[in-house]
Amino acid sequence: MEAAGVLGAGAALLLGVYTLIYYKLGVATWCRNMVSLQGKTVLITGGNAGIGKATAVDLARRGARVILACRDKEKGESAVYDIRRESGNSEVILMILDLASLNSVRAFAQTFLALEPRLDILINNAGVLKPGQTADGFDQAFQVNHLAHFLLTHLLLDRLKRCAPSRIVILASSAHTSAKFDLATLNKPSKWMMKGAESYCNSKLANILHARELAKQLEGTNVTCYAVHPGVVNTEITRSHPWWTLWLVWIMKLFIRNCEAGAQTSIYCATEEGIERLSGRYFVDCRPKVPSPQACDDQLAKKLWELSERLLGLSS
Repeated sequence: MEAAGVLGAGAALLLGVYTLIYYKLGVATWCRNMVSLQGKTVLITGGNAGIGKATAVDLARRGARVILACRDKEKGESAVYDIRRESGNSEVILMILDLASLNSVRAFAQTFLALEPRLDILINNAGVLKPGQTADGFDQAFQVNHLAHFLLTHLLLDRLKRCAPSRIVILASSAHTSAKFDLATLNKPSKWMMKGAESYCNSKLANILHARELAKQLEGTNVTCYAVHPGVVNTEITRSHPWWTLWLVWIMKLFIRNCEAGAQTSIYCATEEGIERLSGRYFVDCRPKVPSPQACDDQLAKKLWELSERLLGLSS
């Protein structure tokens, strides 16, 4: 009886711990507004899978014309088919974009501006978590998660201003709190998985700082921007992890959100009326939250902006 009691208490304790972690990580605040996007055009990077795809389904249901900017043509076409079927909206379009190539970003922007007269909502959603160097010589996570999105936003900004009021949503992460930010080495490629994880954290801090400085640059334009943390979400971002980490990923899946739940804060910041005064802020679970002290550093945000411009050849 004593052994059974100990086992029962242990099971109850494990259940309690699981419930606590699940409700801390797995339960999302839902975006409840019914705002229509009829006549609006939305561009989502990485919209073929995960959080991006779930976001695209919701915004397509609201009547938006949704452009999926994806690297893989086959996966993109499959996503377009799924999103059209789930949303009942045929205005879902694929355009090819590889954020690991700055030439691809420039070519994409040129094609988009030639074909699409409107851009009302830009969602910089795509991201990677892996070490390596891009063809442009930058760290993989820094370029894909921050630098290429910085360039894309810059190239499309006039169209967003012309269609104002318009919005920019940047996918960040609570991982920014673990960033070890050194502007002198930020763009240097990482070779190992642990350095890749560090680069990912740095890129997510860069996302928040980008939104912060961008909001200042956009004052008076009626274009607003928001950085969002989607929660800990079961996405394909871990697909490039080495095999020996897969057990940890499997355990985490017991606690984390699905992609639909993870998309809610992106949807909220793309659609919620009355949040314009919160431009540049960081959002978690559909509400503003104060990020880490580094993420609130206006001087650091300005320095990152200037570095990004130099690396991209945008500064005069």
